[in-house]
Amino acid sequence: MPERAPGPQTAVGDGLTEDKWLGGRLTLIQPKRGHRVGTDAALLAAAANVGQGRVVDVGAGVGAAGLALAGRSHLISVDLVEFDGELAALARRNAERNGLSTRARVLCLDALNSRARREAGLAEAADCVLTNPPFFEARRVRVSPDEGRRRAHVLPGVEGLRTWISASLAMLAPGGLFVMIHRPEALAMILTAIGARLGGVALLPVHPTSGAGAHRLIVSGVKGSKAPLRLAPALVLHGADGRLTQQADAIHRGERLIDWGG
Repeated sequence: MPERAPGPQTAVGDGLTEDKWLGGRLTLIQPKRGHRVGTDAALLAAAANVGQGRVVDVGAGVGAAGLALAGRSHLISVDLVEFDGELAALARRNAERNGLSTRARVLCLDALNSRARREAGLAEAADCVLTNPPFFEARRVRVSPDEGRRRAHVLPGVEGLRTWISASLAMLAPGGLFVMIHRPEALAMILTAIGARLGGVALLPVHPTSGAGAHRLIVSGVKGSKAPLRLAPALVLHGADGRLTQQADAIHRGERLIDWGG
């Protein structure tokens, strides 16, 4: 089932649109074609239940998830880390457009490069790291000819996801919260990449409809914790009528956070 699109949009020229997102809480400028902000970003933002501190959004795109957290609390500052220069420029515009530029830093760099992370002051610096990595490895899928879509959907290298998770955890301070959304099929690799670096790992399956298999998996954990792994209550996005469930609708409007249970 496709992601839910943002709210009302306006064409702003140069292949861009201006969209109202999270019930109008954020205004986002983003490319009209290619990968666009949708359900995954809304779920990721809602899964990060933090009210203060430094947040790093790894692979931030146009800044949606990270800016959603900054907009939620004036005690949050966010680093939007994005390799694509055009998307990073849009993230900067979005921070300004939403009055968040004083608490949002846009870093156009390769998050997988340890030297680049250190020079940007990201080594074990974040109270929370959230990330929506590309879902596929180049060797396993037919790569899109659209460069923007390719970068958003395809991981570099044969160990792409493990490298991405390791890099993300390297930015997380001890005691910090890690939150990621990905595909359920990648669970074994996700747990291998996390290893013993996180504890209290919670797995939350997301189902498109009741009775359907999960099509997304949200993962959270705390760096250095010794708490055991647990399975969080599942989230169902759509009812039998095809409409968003009450919980999913509230998440899409920015009115509710993910229920992690326990």
